[in-house]
Amino acid sequence: MSLYSALYAGVSGLNAQSSAMATVADNITNINTVGYKGSEAQFRTLVTDGRAQANYSAGGVAAVSVAQVSKQGLIQSSSSNTDLAIDGGGFFVTRTSTSSTADPAFTRAGSFRPDSEGFLRNASGLYLQGWRLDAQGGFTNTGGLNGLESVRVSDLVGTALPTTRIQVRANLQSTTAVHVGAYTAGNLASGTVTPDFKRSFDVYDSQGGSHRLTMAYLKTGANQWAAETYAEPATDVTAAGGVLSSGTLAFNPDGSLNKTGSTASLFNPLSISWTNAAASAPVQLAIGDDAGINGITQFGSESALISSNVDGGMLGQLSSIDITKTGQVNAVFADGTTRAVFQLPIANFQNPDGLTRLSGNAYASSKNSGSLTLNKPGSLAAGTVAASSLEASTVDLAGEFTNMIRFQRAYSAASKIITTADEMLREVSDLKR
Repeated sequence: MSLYSALYAGVSGLNAQSSAMATVADNITNINTVGYKGSEAQFRTLVTDGRAQANYSAGGVAAVSVAQVSKQGLIQSSSSNTDLAIDGGGFFVTRTSTSSTADPAFTRAGSFRPDSEGFLRNASGLYLQGWRLDAQGGFTNTGGLNGLESVRVSDLVGTALPTTRIQVRANLQSTTAVHVGAYTAGNLASGTVTPDFKRSFDVYDSQGGSHRLTMAYLKTGANQWAAETYAEPATDVTAAGGVLSSGTLAFNPDGSLNKTGSTASLFNPLSISWTNAAASAPVQLAIGDDAGINGITQFGSESALISSNVDGGMLGQLSSIDITKTGQVNAVFADGTTRAVFQLPIANFQNPDGLTRLSGNAYASSKNSGSLTLNKPGSLAAGTVAASSLEASTVDLAGEFTNMIRFQRAYSAASKIITTADEMLREVSDLKR
């Protein structure tokens, strides 16, 4: 009987509008949830046999919640430098605990804070994952989650970082008189010959011990200088006389560096053996490019050190955490030392709207989401990272209130179908009287 189908259709209408109202309620209550992606209620018809010609039977309606995970929220500034937002596609990779076997979760909620153990986790208790960087700042992207670990920088406090690079910008005065007399390699280190220019740098071994290296130069000819790098005192190293490298440094007529005419070994990393048995990484001397003026030059102005930068040292109290737009996590210590410690990945899916929702404003992969890819922020489809920022909820409050009115009216109308069908069935029951 068609009246019964109308009754059931009214019931399906009540259920569908109730489900749609629940979607609105969830959206409105999460209006201030960081990185929340609103859901949209859509409806689909339910039909009986559409080929029937004589009698029509109502099928009703069903509500379907459609996730809008791929929708970009407004990026807002934050006062914390560990608050992160993604400008573009992708998700932060997190885990439910610091264990590498914990279940992964993908989220846009970047309100990360260091916990009592120094791990970065968000308001939902999810721990941020990243690739740990080696001493040279490199990492290996295997494409999977196994190479990731929980981001923690507090374990660096009190550790030592050996010097691996000395960057120098200096000028050697072109009008300096050419040295008259004998010169052999090691004379500048021993003090037998007084250099025309020298500068010293404090470097560090693997135990955090401080040592002094000196670069000295003596003009030996037109556009040519004798160069030596040595330790002071010489007993700090096992090399004879403390000399670590020596040779001829040549310049072009325009004052730029001539690497071709210089001794090649002057540009090789220094291999240092400390007498205190501390380990040492090869120390790269960055003193300029061939035909460049970005290192040591020869101009008419006075010989002087323009700038220098030496890495390494004793890592003391952690001052702050700096995160770049490409996802590199840097630990900044109280003495001004900075060390790159982690590289954050961005997880992308072929269909992000097909992800499965999890509690804590996170998602899990599913067969509808497609395969996972991990990339450095800013590469391929991965968005960039905005530090000191948070992504706002995508919920439009005005639109949700409008939907609330629509669904309430539709619910009321569906209830009228039921009461009207009930009255018609009562009329049928009264026919026997």
